Amino acid sequence: MRERQTHRDRLRAQEFEAFVAGAGGRLLRTATLLTAEPAAPAGAYVRAERLLCAALARTYAEWDRLRGEDPYDRTRQELAVRFAREAWRHRRPLGGVLDRLTPLERLVLVLRLYEEVGEDQTAALLGLPAERVRAVCDRAIAVLRSAGTGRGAGLARGGGPSFASGVAP
Repeated sequence: MRERQTHRDRLRAQEFEAFVAGAGGRLLRTATLLTAEPAAPAGAYVRAERLLCAALARTYAEWDRLRGEDPYDRTRQELAVRFAREAWRHRRPLGGVLDRLTPLERLVLVLRLYEEVGEDQTAALLGLPAERVRAVCDRAIAVLRSAGTGRGAGLARGGGPSFASGVAP
């Protein structure tokens, strides 16, 4: 019995490590955008790393209960929830482009434009009406445009929409 449990734990750990190896970089980038910390130099994004570690720990704790749910979506959701909970306590200007946005604007913008989460799914994730998500996203884009950020300050992924286009995925 103990041997079976050990094998199951080892398999679970291997599956989780493979998930983190494949998705960890993108999730760290998402956390970095949410916290508005600079991506360089290495070690400059301490809050983002802490946020991601907490989200990954929660995903690992629930790994066996995912039952077909995408672990990336689950971790991204946990990142969003944890960021929203902590954002009001850690509001200090860092001088980055996204730092001009409120935490809600940043969260909506990162989910919609970087993570390419649909408007309805973003609304459901945040517990807001879709119209509110659309308005927050539009306002965030306007703030970035008025700040003279050019073509989206590097938030949009290659080939994806940029803030300057004003088109949300």
